[in-house]
Amino acid sequence: MSLSLSIRLLDTLSDLEAVAGLQRAIWPGSELAITPLHVLRAVSHNGGLLAAAFDGDEMIGFVFGFLGADNRGGTHRPALARLKLCSHQAGVLPAYRDQGVGYRLKLFQRDWAIEQGVRLVTWTYDPLESRNANLNIARLGCVAQTYERNVYGNMADDLNRGLPTDRFQVDWWVTSNRVRQRAEGVPLTARPALTARQMAAAGATTVNPATPRADGLLAPPEQPLWPEGTLALVEIPADFQRIRQGDVELALQWRLHTRAVFEALFAEGFLVTDFEREPGSDHGVYLLMLGDARLGG
Repeated sequence: MSLSLSIRLLDTLSDLEAVAGLQRAIWPGSELAITPLHVLRAVSHNGGLLAAAFDGDEMIGFVFGFLGADNRGGTHRPALARLKLCSHQAGVLPAYRDQGVGYRLKLFQRDWAIEQGVRLVTWTYDPLESRNANLNIARLGCVAQTYERNVYGNMADDLNRGLPTDRFQVDWWVTSNRVRQRAEGVPLTARPALTARQMAAAGATTVNPATPRADGLLAPPEQPLWPEGTLALVEIPADFQRIRQGDVELALQWRLHTRAVFEALFAEGFLVTDFEREPGSDHGVYLLMLGDARLGG
């Protein structure tokens, strides 16, 4: 499919009405997942970001966020908190996925944040969704050291129904070297992160080597391993939605298994720094190392 792609900020009521319809097409099955027009209007008119991608005249994706404070660590004193952009929603129509539209929307968001003097952008995503992990961690250069249980409660949309809505919060340090290298086309040889193969050769522990069942669905191990050094690899299914649709009990096993693994690793200071998903493979791999959550920040 050849795209005539453009991205622009949204302001008019007709634009906002189009975003409301777009959300229903991206996340079918639940009105609770839809941000209403009056909220979009209020945020976009008061310092927030609402932008959409178009193929010609057709709106095919959008990104929506608002300014906030990064007050992790327990402080409730806003004067001491770092200003950030909270990227609340980003989505692309199913027919336009895997064509770089989401990536371009996030780069537009990065440029906007830098123009506003904002260095940190945060958002959440399901750590079991390898497509999102590949975009957020591998391509955009986010890092993660925050795991949140059942953030949005029980959601009835087609992607989340039947499972706790556990999420990573990712940190996108938009002016850091690692993000600039990935966003601005610096050759991959200049990237600071190691590959999974390099980490394994350096002694990284595969914490949860997964195995395929007789029906072809990937299953987590009963007992994870603990890394002996400063490097760790964590496997997830390449297609978690196939597992959720085929065996919701197995999907719940993956949810609870990875919850325990990531919470334990993060508590010990490990940081997600990269993600790999080989074409044709039935799993993806998170790369973690002991480090600072403000890597490059």
